[in-house]
Amino acid sequence: MSTGMTNSESHLLVKNIGIDTYRENIIFMRYDCDVCRSEGFTALTRVIVANGKKSVVATLNVVTSDIIAHHEVGLSTECMKRLDVKTGDTIHISHLDPIESFKKVRGKMYGNRFTEAALDEIIKDIVAGRYSNVELASFITACVNSNLDINEVVSLTKAMIGSGLQLDWGKELVLDKHCIGGLPGNRTTPVIVSIIAACGLTIPKTSSRAITSPAGTADTMETMAPVNLSIDQMRKVVEAEGGCIAWGGAVQLSPADDIIISVEKALDIDSEGQMIASVLSKKRSAGSTHVIIDIPVGDTAKVRTQESATQLQNQFHKVGAAIGINVKSIITDGSQPIGAGIGPALEAHDVLKVLKNDHFHSASLKERSVYVAGALLELSGKCVTGKGIDYAKETLESGKAYQKFIRICEAQGGFKEPPTAPKQFDILAEKSGKVASIDNRTLARIAKLAGAPKSPSAGIQFLSPLGKTISKGDLLYTIHAESDGELSYAKNYASSTHPVVTII
Repeated sequence: MSTGMTNSESHLLVKNIGIDTYRENIIFMRYDCDVCRSEGFTALTRVIVANGKKSVVATLNVVTSDIIAHHEVGLSTECMKRLDVKTGDTIHISHLDPIESFKKVRGKMYGNRFTEAALDEIIKDIVAGRYSNVELASFITACVNSNLDINEVVSLTKAMIGSGLQLDWGKELVLDKHCIGGLPGNRTTPVIVSIIAACGLTIPKTSSRAITSPAGTADTMETMAPVNLSIDQMRKVVEAEGGCIAWGGAVQLSPADDIIISVEKALDIDSEGQMIASVLSKKRSAGSTHVIIDIPVGDTAKVRTQESATQLQNQFHKVGAAIGINVKSIITDGSQPIGAGIGPALEAHDVLKVLKNDHFHSASLKERSVYVAGALLELSGKCVTGKGIDYAKETLESGKAYQKFIRICEAQGGFKEPPTAPKQFDILAEKSGKVASIDNRTLARIAKLAGAPKSPSAGIQFLSPLGKTISKGDLLYTIHAESDGELSYAKNYASSTHPVVTII
């Protein structure tokens, strides 16, 4: 990797100052440090920080207190991790040359198209850590509002695939699924993987952790089994059981995607083209050959209209064909939460009830899981068109899917029961009537304020689906938290904002 170093290298000693900056590499130097003054470094200067052969691009923060000495430099925890350094190690600091690929981003802002070579160069620089969050935000913004045509989306997808590892399972048929998201409690993946693997098919599922939602699939699965699997561990699990449910961030598949998403979510921007590239680059890198894309549509879901869903559906098919994946998209109801639980452990309890065929299982979670699993079975050719749902339902109700799930958990390191939160508070109906609408986004917000996903057992147990007849004083939902402070915070927000459930 070209570091852009000049001959005027500077040396300082590392001090761990314990500052978490998430994915951003930050370096802290005193304003009166000899290196800072002689090199002309100022706040927000982008510099090269090197430890032997490892180097990163970092943003400088200038310190005016005695938290660090003149001969020291503080590094964010992310920066220390990437450089593999500890307190007392020596690092080298130098100026960063201009990032050539960013000229292409500026060009896009003025209406130019991205070429395949330009996107390849941009993605390589992003993965190498040369783009700050400000520059990443510029790239993301330049791509919003359908600013990427289908050829640019294909090129971006290919560039993201090429930025990381690519798995090969040595099979002609490797299945996967993805839901566009926007719905709380939509934890179908563990059920679907268990059904598909129980049917003798291969489905190595890599899933994400939550960034702005109350839970990601990896967060939910982690309350029941280890998910931080290496590629070798993934292979052993899949060879033994036909499927796995692992955290994708541990295996560096399409690493540019993780970096872009972290800034995209902070901006609350969801570029359609980048989203397609994000999803399909991960699937292709994971070795998938046949993929079902679930597109929920609803007023407070990520996709709001049938027209938008149909357009997205067509683009997924075109990009999938261009990168060698057989993609089928299904449009589903996104008007309300899928399961009753919202939050890692609460969603895990829902999953287990469905897999165990518990009398008190979430009917909507079972229905959605069976529907998507059925579509995958038909796409794979395991059964004829029109028979997938019956096949999936039979596999689930026979107990085979639950047995497979437990075996997958044991192969990943052992099954454990998900926890239950010690603090709970009930939200009751203030009038009688029928549930007419549900604000999914506010519901998710309350679950996060209660502590989810960092507090695994925190979140919401939602008991008011659309159309349900409600009497005044009935239980609408229960807030779960692990501490009094988080419970109080979530309660106050729930009482001060507009109602999550509209009753008429």
